[in-house]
Amino acid sequence: MIDPGLRSRVHAGVIERLGGRLLGEAPESLAGAVRREIDTLVAADPAAPVGVERTRLVEDLVDDVIGLGPLEPLLADPGITEIMVNGATQLFVERGGRIEALDAAFASDAHLRRVIDRIVSPLGRRIDEASPLVDARLPDGSRVNAIIPPLSVDGPALTIRKFSREVLSIEDLVSSGAATPAVAEFLHAAVATGLNVVISGGTGTGKTTLLNILSGFVPFDERIVTIEDAVELRLLQDHVVRLESRPPNLEGVGEVTVRDLVRNALRMRPDRIVVGEVRGGEALDMLQAMNTGHDGSLSTVHCNSPRDALSRLETMVLMAGLDLPSRAIREQIAAAIDLIVHVRRWRDGHRGISQVTEVGGLEGATITTSDLYVVDGERRLVPTGVRPGCATRLGEAGFELPSEMLVGPVAAHW
Repeated sequence: MIDPGLRSRVHAGVIERLGGRLLGEAPESLAGAVRREIDTLVAADPAAPVGVERTRLVEDLVDDVIGLGPLEPLLADPGITEIMVNGATQLFVERGGRIEALDAAFASDAHLRRVIDRIVSPLGRRIDEASPLVDARLPDGSRVNAIIPPLSVDGPALTIRKFSREVLSIEDLVSSGAATPAVAEFLHAAVATGLNVVISGGTGTGKTTLLNILSGFVPFDERIVTIEDAVELRLLQDHVVRLESRPPNLEGVGEVTVRDLVRNALRMRPDRIVVGEVRGGEALDMLQAMNTGHDGSLSTVHCNSPRDALSRLETMVLMAGLDLPSRAIREQIAAAIDLIVHVRRWRDGHRGISQVTEVGGLEGATITTSDLYVVDGERRLVPTGVRPGCATRLGEAGFELPSEMLVGPVAAHW
């Protein structure tokens, strides 16, 4: 059995010998020097194991010092979709939609801080007492959020939403039960025709995944501009410009917000604008883009239902700082948004589309909506029998409505 103090002694020794090089140089250039130092320290320690155990110990220590430590095997596991670190000693993962605790741990809070620094530093971002929270991404596109004391009372906290190595297709959603063939057919027609679609849902429901899939229905001869806080979308089209927001630098200047990028995108001659998630005042610019010739734009909104999505959009428009009357805002929303696709996650971990809602006009002070597909009490996605107002537009573009929409509710099992 390996001496529990051996790992800590060797880890501390390497940190002491290499010091600032560990953050100032790329891991690839440090690998040789770190491995030599670890081999020397392990060989000199009387408690060091031999044979296979020593080899495994050295590899683990190399990961700890220049890699991401206990995160390395978790990031390599395709079955894990989310990694949650609550301080140095508590690691949780989401696997198959369920959260489970792990025995793995970091050597200390300082070790966890070094791993966080290693993630954010190459991106020009920082995390310290003056700026104790940060959003970043790993080289593979995985989304990272970190927060440290004094905001995080029990030590640094790290959350990683893993980036799927596979680009999912609508067929994958149908085969997994997250959508039905008819819904897939309808959404394909809607996006290809140029309807403005908002994907709504709560945390971890698969909004970005669905957004990426639906963007695949945009014709390949159209120019697409994507705008994200941290780049996650992987579009298959050739004519794509990807934009990413930027936080302020050490002097507190140089910030470029999503709203700035939406405004700039309008000058880039886009056919489609895809905003990863609308969170603030950029909602106003997005709605104006949809209402001024940029049909077929796509985005996501964090909320609990399609009706909530409309309320959230109204609130976010007010965050733009303009004193607009509610009716004017609702007129903008009603004119801009054509469809809201709501996704949710059930208690058993299953994710899928639970509602497809068409946005109508304004009646009085209320935006009218019509549910086209809903999930019933037996968790079956069924058509409501309502004929979409966009049927004529789809027909003019060469698409027909799914037959089940024309014959009334026909249950489709998940």
